[in-house]
Formats: sequence, structure tokens, C-alpha cells
Amino acid sequence: MSAQTESMARASRPSLLRTGVMLALPALLLAGVIAVFLATDGAGLRVAPAAPIETLQFEQTTLRPGVIDLRIQNTSPQDVSIAQVIINDSFWQFDLMPGGNLPRLGWATIRLEYPWVEAEAYQIVLLSSNGVAFPHVIDVATVTRSVDMSTLLSFTLIGLYVGLIPVLLGMLWLPVLRLFSQRWLTFFLAVTIGLLIFLGIDATSEALELAGQVGGAFQGVGIVGIGIVGTFMLLQAISQRQAGRSADPVQKRLSLATMVAFSVGLHNLGEGLAIGASFAVGAAALGTFLVIGFIIQNITEGLAIVTPVVNDRPSMSRLAIMGAIGGVPAIVGAWIGGLTYSLPLGVLFLSIGAGAVFVVVYQLFKTTQTDAKHAMPLTTFAGVTVGMLMLWVTGLFIK
Repeated sequence: MSAQTESMARASRPSLLRTGVMLALPALLLAGVIAVFLATDGAGLRVAPAAPIETLQFEQTTLRPGVIDLRIQNTSPQDVSIAQVIINDSFWQFDLMPGGNLPRLGWATIRLEYPWVEAEAYQIVLLSSNGVAFPHVIDVATVTRSVDMSTLLSFTLIGLYVGLIPVLLGMLWLPVLRLFSQRWLTFFLAVTIGLLIFLGIDATSEALELAGQVGGAFQGVGIVGIGIVGTFMLLQAISQRQAGRSADPVQKRLSLATMVAFSVGLHNLGEGLAIGASFAVGAAALGTFLVIGFIIQNITEGLAIVTPVVNDRPSMSRLAIMGAIGGVPAIVGAWIGGLTYSLPLGVLFLSIGAGAVFVVVYQLFKTTQTDAKHAMPLTTFAGVTVGMLMLWVTGLFIK
């Protein structure tokens, strides 16, 4: 390119200031339109809600002898003032920290000095100054454990029981799987797909259920969509880059098994979150029930991890790493759920786990179409069905 041509091209480019103005102009004009709309009181309609729009989100309940603390957040579009508190149909005095009105998206703690009884249920209703009621139920009252080394150790052990141990035990099926023919290996791979499909559907269902409890300002369903779609797109992009870098089929299968372990780990993070939260709110019996159920269910996740590499000879260290990736997140989830539980965070974790599971299902399904000598659609159908039924049956011990 000649010097004259370069000079003309440079002259034709818009200046940085001009580019900035062009980018900002539509936004500035839109701000002006909004200002006019507000100045004219909604274009003259003067629309006002028939009743106050007030919502509160109960984030955490802490029980100590003679004291109940409720951590709340204002998720409504206006300030909220708490006027009265009712406990089991009786009005009760309370302290609001900090005092005054609770601003939009603001946090506060309501302290109730109440002689609660161990293992009893309590119905608590907060009444705003506008008479709007916000109910909250304590199903089984028990002292909330404080954050200390003993608590962390207990949740660590729960995570080991739920995540790491059953996943590693399920991986012990790897030598046995090598004794089967190609058709049987295709069947077991399809079983893995069925297991993961069920896990993904279950995680999505739990995320949507939890999203219904999130305040409107946080748009729980939107968090579910961001978690699932964002995780799917990210992992799919990473998978495609790895596939382009290596043409070795053994390495590809090992990467796929690692991705399965990663998706299982994200799912176990959500499981640990549920268990930790159940203990945190005092539902100790529910937590114990969940632990036993998840132990039974998660041994099948170890099978899902090793199936893609059944024809290979991965090292013991690599198998151990994959087992840790699949199982250790249950410990982290138990910590988060038991100590610093948050509804929006729980929705996001479950959604991320679902998105990771779905992208691995997609990758595994492609494997069943390329690795086998024949497509074997009936074998694939049978395996997927068996895999889903396996988790449905083990779910009978949990739900």
C-alpha cells in the first residue's frame, strides 16, 4: 500500500472523540426521553399502584437460647418499615438492626427475645407499616451452630461422605467395564448420558424452585438462564479449543472424562449447598436423610466419570484427580450452605451445575455416534433409559 493510500485511509477513520460521541448519543437521548416521561408524571396518566408493592426476602435464621435472629432483605421497589412482629398468633417486641426504614435492596436483622422450645415449629409474621404481611416458618427449632473449627470439620466430613467417597467408590468399576464387548461399552456410555440428563433436569428443577423464593428484584429465573446458558457456552468453547489442539483420540477421551468429572463436581456443589443449608436452618433430620440419599446416588457418578476412558489406561494419579474434581466440591457447597447461605447464590450454583451437565451430555452423545462401529440406536436408547431410571430409583431415598 502506498503512502498516499495509507494517508487517505487514516483520514477516513473517525476520530476517537467523534466515535465516543456517536456511541453516547443514543443513550443520552434515551435519558432525555425518560426525564420527560417522569416530568410529565407518566405522560399524564398518573398511574399509582392500588396497594403498596412490598416484598421481603428471608435470608438466614439464627437461633440461640432465648433469641431468634432473622436476616432479611428488602426486594421491593420502595422502602419498607417493619411495624409489628407476630409469633404463633401473639404480637411480640422486636429490635431492628439497623433501625428505621429498610431501603430497597437493603439488609437488616430482626432480633426477637423469645423463649423458643427445642424441636418445636414456629410461625413468624412480619407486618409492615402499610399492613403487608411477610410470613416465615421455622419447621424445627434448634440452636444454630456458630462458625468455628468444629463446625467446619463437621461440614467437611459431610462433604466427604456425600461427594468424594461415593464418587471414588463408583470409579472402582473401571476394571470390570473393560471385560465387556463394544456393544456393552456403548450401553454403559449411554447409561452415563442417562445419569447426566437426569442430574441436569433435577438441577434445573431445583434451581427454578429456589428461584421462586428469590425476591423479584433479583429475577431468579433470569439467574437460572444466565447460569445454564453461560456455562454451556463457556464449556462448549473450551471443549472445541481443546479438540482443535489435540488429534490424539486417547487424549480427547481423557479430556471428556475430565469434563464429566467437572460437571459432576458442580452438581455436587449444589448438593452440598442443600445439605449445609438444611443443617443451618435446624432441619437436622432432613440433612441426615439427604446425606444418606446422596451417598447412594453419587456412587453412580463415579461410573459416569470412568466410562469414557474404559478402553484407555489412565494413570492412578489422573483418576484420583478426576475423582477429587467430582467429589470435593460437595465439601465447599456444605460450607457455603451451612455458614453463609444465600438464595441467589444457591440458584446460580444449581444453574451452573445444570449447564455443565448438559454440555457434557452433548459431548458424550457425539462420542456414541463416532466411537462405535455402528450407531446402535436401540442400545443407546436402552442405556439412556436405564441411567435415568437408576437415578429416579435412588431419588426415592432423597425426595
